[in-house]
Amino acid sequence: MTLQDWDYPSPFVYPVAIQQEHIDGLGHVNNAVYVNWCQDAGWAHSLALGLNLDDYRELDAAMVIRRADYDYIGAAFLGQRCEIGTWLTGNDQRLSMERRFQLRRLDDGQTLLRARWQLVCIRLSNGKPRRMPEAFLTQYGGAVIDC
Repeated sequence: MTLQDWDYPSPFVYPVAIQQEHIDGLGHVNNAVYVNWCQDAGWAHSLALGLNLDDYRELDAAMVIRRADYDYIGAAFLGQRCEIGTWLTGNDQRLSMERRFQLRRLDDGQTLLRARWQLVCIRLSNGKPRRMPEAFLTQYGGAVIDC
């Protein structure tokens, strides 16, 4: 696989190895597992950018999914290895961000999933929307790519 195989430049890459617990009754990775992998990749990217759950609690702020779209393109099977590329592709510098994902199988580079999240900033103490704190603007905003 080459860099050109990614939908966008400079992805944060999260590896996944397919285990028996990922397989459903049809013999392939269950679609819900893909969703969980996106969640894992998104958190790993957030950690790499320097923001964790303790930071969220201290700031009384969190980015939460308002809308999620998943396009299931192909299947993955037991023993295969995949990787998820993720990018922050939008930030209005106030309330919302966008994150995208691409899941690829390592042995042939085939894209198995594309996903997009629309995220909104909330106040953890009451669950209501709030402006992003400066740390979010700096840490997340600095990682946004043009696409």
